[in-house]
Order: sequence, then C-alpha cells, then structure tokens
Amino acid sequence: MSFDTAKIRADFPILSREVNGKPLVYLDNGASAQKPQVVIDTITRAYAQEYSNVHRGLHYLSNLATEQYEAVRGTIARFLGVSDERQIVMNSGTTEGINTVAYGWAMPRMQAGDEIILSVMEHHANIVPWHFLREKLGVKLVWVDVDANGDLDPDKVLGAITDRTRLIAVTHLSNVLGTVVDVKSICDGACQKGVPVLVDGSQAAVHMPVDVEEIGCDFYAITGHKLYGPSGSGAIYIHGDRMAEMQPFMGGGDMIREVSKEAVTYNDPPMKFEAGTPGIVQMIGLGAALDYMMGLGMDNIAAHERQLRDYARDRLDGLNWLNVQGRSAGKAAIFSFTLEGAAHAHDISTILDKKGVAVRAGQHCTGPLMEHLGVAATCRASFGLYNTTQEVDTLVDALELCHKLLD
Repeated sequence: MSFDTAKIRADFPILSREVNGKPLVYLDNGASAQKPQVVIDTITRAYAQEYSNVHRGLHYLSNLATEQYEAVRGTIARFLGVSDERQIVMNSGTTEGINTVAYGWAMPRMQAGDEIILSVMEHHANIVPWHFLREKLGVKLVWVDVDANGDLDPDKVLGAITDRTRLIAVTHLSNVLGTVVDVKSICDGACQKGVPVLVDGSQAAVHMPVDVEEIGCDFYAITGHKLYGPSGSGAIYIHGDRMAEMQPFMGGGDMIREVSKEAVTYNDPPMKFEAGTPGIVQMIGLGAALDYMMGLGMDNIAAHERQLRDYARDRLDGLNWLNVQGRSAGKAAIFSFTLEGAAHAHDISTILDKKGVAVRAGQHCTGPLMEHLGVAATCRASFGLYNTTQEVDTLVDALELCHKLLD
C-alpha cells in the first residue's frame, strides 16, 4: 500500500491545531506520541457505551468488556510476533514490566556478587529496578559503553559475561541517540552462555517491525503511550520458560484462584502477574492503536521514517554550529543536539516552542548516557509516522533563529 502522509495526518486531530500562533510541529514522539481518531473514538465508546469491570461479572457489559480487553492480548502477540498470547503480560507500560521481572524473576534467584549487564544508553526505567537489587541484595551492575558513533558492539556486551552474570538488560533503540541495537546477536550469544536477556522495546517497537521469537530474547517490554495509544497501557513478553520460574510480586484481584485464612492459590500465567483491576479502557485503546499501526504496515512506517531520518540528517548537518549526538548509520529518526556556546537546552526548546515546534529538553531519563557524552542536557527532536520533510524544514528554520538569538 502507498504511505499517504497527508491522509495519515488527517487521522490525528491534534495536528491541525496551532501553538503560539504557528502550526503545531510535534517532534516529541520519543516521550509520547499523539493519538489517532480511531483510538480516541474507541476510548470514548468504551467509557460511554461499553464500560464495566472485567473477568468478574456474568452480565452483558462485563462479558463485553472482558472480551474486548482480552482480545488485546492477542493483538499485542501479533504485533510482537509471539505465537502464544499466554506469554503476554498486560500492564501499565515498560516501567511496570521491567519491575515485574526485577521482583518476580530476578530477586528470588540472585544474591550478593551476581551481575547484571547494562548498556550506558539505558533509560532510567531499565536502570533503577536493578539498582534496587544492588541496594537490597548486593547485586553488581556491569556497564558497557557505546563507541564514538553511539553504536553498541554486541561482542563487548557478550565479552562482559562472567560466571556471575545472571541477566543482560539492554535497550533495542536508544531514546537519545536513535541507535538501533543488534539485540538478536546479543541474545544468540547470551543463549549459548545460558544468560537470559531482557530487551527494553519502548522505542524500537514504534519505529520498526519486531519479532521477539526471531530476536530470541527472554523478556521484551513495550509501552502504549509511545505506540499512539493511551498512557497507562503496555505489556511485556515473557518466554514461557522464564515465566515458569517467576513469582508474583503484586497480590490481589485476578492473580489468584482461591484465598483462605491459611493459604492462597495463584492463577495460571499470565493472569498470575496481573493483580488488581487493570487499565481496562487504556488497554482496549492500545489494541486500537496497534491495529492502526499494523494496518499502515510496520515496514511502511519504517521506510517513511528512514526517509525522514535521511532528510533531517542532511539538513541538520548543514548547521555547522549544531552538535548532534549519535552518528550511527542505521539510527532511527531521533536527533539529540546542543548548540555551540553556552545555550542551554531549555532555552533552545523555549525558542522552538515559540515557532510551534515541540521538542524535549533535558537528560531524557538517561543520566549515565549524559555523563558518558559529557553533556548536561540536550534537545531532542524525535519523529513519528505522521511527520513530514516540511516539518524538518520548519525545525531547521527555528534552530537558525535560536542560533541568531543565543549566539
């Protein structure tokens, strides 16, 4: 099918608005993406006409909500290339997914001196849970740096494995550098050494086709609000072998079969790891968002964003006073930058906003990476399926104004 950007943009009502008297140029997709009308309509209908709690009722609305909610598990499985939807645990997003692994799988089986390998590019959501284990158990965090282009060498990750390594936790795509990590090579090598791998797919799943069974990872986490779906929605793929090794760390609701004064009997996975009333409407909205993306075709989305990346890279490279972090050849359409001189990222972002250009400014929840790069903060322009080359031109024009005002 042809990728009609104008038609796609019409699906997102917010893109027709103005900000500060200028047409909105939304380049903060790495933080959270906008929502198509089909997702908004699905959420509205779910609340206005179809809402009830799931799993617990026998009446019509409860059965309907349960059917729609549970159907999303299969949608997520198809989206991630998972053959058995029982390996999908639905949750509020990547942060909850990684914490589920940290508390339900890692904590019961690790002890002082055991090691977890991380890349320096990791988002705090894939760092802080492991620091909890460092604080509570004495686990050691082993860091692997990226090279000058921002690439992560799989051999360096695998070379960091010792007889005390219990897990590798690595991003699939850097939210700052745009670097695409060869997670399949990492998983292949780690499997040979008997080391499980957790992949943070928060950014990658938005920009490219993902097949977790081809990748060969043990865990793969995604978050819905970056996938053009609602906040408070997400999921984590857990390989059946790892799921069998896990203990639940949140109790209540549908994660149990029976409760008495003396004992509790847990439900079967994945329900065993889904405690309490879930984000019913959020997950139904996520299902609509994933259907929308799959309808466009993930290969088509990836091809469109590669064109945006190449055009943006050429235009930004023409600004010799702009410092772009991350030069990986196969990177995604994510550009983090600073201006030469003393201009702060927050000042740059504020000036861009006056031109209607929305970017993110700060550390992007990547403290170790900022330290590695030797910068306090950056601005980040992150592109999505609805962005255009004309918006790249608007960004460049706004940056030229920044340079003039802040030089």
